[in-house]
Amino acid sequence: MPIRTIIEPFRIKSVEPIRWTTREQREELLQAAHYNLFLLPADDVLIDLLTDSGTGAMSTEQWAAMIQGDESYAGSRSFDHFRDSVRDIFGYRHVIPTHQGRAAERILFHVMCKKGDVVPNNTHFDTTRANIEFVGAEAVDLPIPEGRQPSLQHPFKGNMDVGALEELIGRVGRERIPLAMLTVTNNSGGGQPVAMENVRAVSAVCRKHGIPLYFDACRFAENSYFIKLREPEYANKEPKQIAQEMFGYGDGCTMSAKKDGMANIGGFLCTNDDLLAQQEKDLLILTEGYPTYGGLAGRDLEAVAVGLQEALREDYLRYRITSTAYLGNHIASQGVPIVQPPGGHAIYLDARAFLPHVPPEQFPGVALAAELYLEGGIRSVEIGTLMFGAAAKMDLVRLAIPRRVYTQSHIDYVVEIILEVWRRREQIRGLKLSYEAPFLRHFTAKLEPLEKSEVRAAKV
Repeated sequence: MPIRTIIEPFRIKSVEPIRWTTREQREELLQAAHYNLFLLPADDVLIDLLTDSGTGAMSTEQWAAMIQGDESYAGSRSFDHFRDSVRDIFGYRHVIPTHQGRAAERILFHVMCKKGDVVPNNTHFDTTRANIEFVGAEAVDLPIPEGRQPSLQHPFKGNMDVGALEELIGRVGRERIPLAMLTVTNNSGGGQPVAMENVRAVSAVCRKHGIPLYFDACRFAENSYFIKLREPEYANKEPKQIAQEMFGYGDGCTMSAKKDGMANIGGFLCTNDDLLAQQEKDLLILTEGYPTYGGLAGRDLEAVAVGLQEALREDYLRYRITSTAYLGNHIASQGVPIVQPPGGHAIYLDARAFLPHVPPEQFPGVALAAELYLEGGIRSVEIGTLMFGAAAKMDLVRLAIPRRVYTQSHIDYVVEIILEVWRRREQIRGLKLSYEAPFLRHFTAKLEPLEKSEVRAAKV
């Protein structure tokens, strides 16, 4: 008989209290944070779904490994464990540790890109785009058309448009494209997976034109499990085998180990290119640390080495994907517009469809995220016009579920709050900016609610 109830494939050994607040208190807190949930104190959040990056709970095996951390400055045995675990899954010759994913991105693009270059991706995430643009290159998103339609059902909406990639190469010239990227899963596109068939096709185009292919591998384990579920030829393969094949089609990767590394900090950069690796290590020494620790303590290297393997366990992935879908399917059944089908690490509310009376320039995603906090103390994040400016094709609110942190009853509470906000959605007003930074403005932006007169003016 099939199991109908989702249960966590672990026992809880330590607990952390969370603090309740009243709506009146949250109104004051939100105003003090200038309506930017990044600026809220974490203690004033009941259910924190801002990100799944570094917010997960580590296992007993990870904690045990941390005790064995070798804190030697150079040649640490913890680096050997880390390198061997990464190579076992990813297969690349050079493994360069960094303190987190964006550090790996900065080093990669500083070494490989220059002003005027173009970097294609299925969809760049915020730090990836910012690091490309910081060196004067252009980040180009090439999702398949289905990936821009939130309500559409498609098994692999994270795929890259291979025809568009060929067109881009022909239009700008191969010499302006130092590398191509694939983000697995496609975070900005709703946490949607990339099919192995698409990986092969993108790799073939890159090989034909001599363009290195790199993966943004933050959620590689979840992507591998989706391939197992949705591509028939992989149904009998283990997630680890799928991951190994996937990375075999590329030339390197960046990784935030704060996601599918199951750790609270850490990342790495991989490549098969000996010359590039030396240049990257030279820059690493300047900005991060020696190549056998890369800004991480030995105990962190140990935690990542264990976590990467744990993320590929099928019982964990089954629970992870099913629990996320449970949240999405429950609210969608009541009419709440989400990116379909539910992603691996998060549910994405379609803020433009949720709040059709709030135009993109009035930040419907930020307005909706603020209302979820006011109603139930839930912190989420906008992925849309505030984060990406004019490049935003959708306004989404991401509810990212930390790994092994919240139980099924927490998720039921989130469902209840979303449905309450949905019932009175017409009362929600947009916002306007009062401060923005030149890069990654969503982290520090300050906003304020529109006056009623401004709302009326916008509708005219």
